[in-house]
Amino acid sequence: MLFLARMDVVFPESMTDETKADFQHREKAYSGELQRTGVLKGIWRVVGEYANYSIYDVEDNDELQTVLSGFPMFAYMNVKVTPLAKHPNATTDDFFDGNTIQE
Repeated sequence: MLFLARMDVVFPESMTDETKADFQHREKAYSGELQRTGVLKGIWRVVGEYANYSIYDVEDNDELQTVLSGFPMFAYMNVKVTPLAKHPNATTDDFFDGNTIQE
C-alpha cells in the first residue's frame, strides 16, 4: 500500500543545537535505511519549512505506524498521512521501478 505523509518537525526552543544535530544524524541514518529497503520511495523538502512530503510502500496501516514511530524525531513531528490509490487516468501502472522513482 502506498501512503503520502507530510511531516512537520517542531523542536522545543529549549533544545540545544547539539541535541538537534544528534537527532538529525540519527534521522538521516534511519531514513537512508528505509530508502535502501524500498519502504521509503521518495522524500521531498517543503520549501521554506522544516517539513517534508514522503511516499511509503508498506503492507498495511500497522506497518506504517511502526515505520513512522521509528523515526528518532517522531516525538517532535506532526504527521498527516494520506492513503494513495491508482488513478484511472494514469498513463502507466508502474510509477515505481524497484527502489527508484521513474522520471
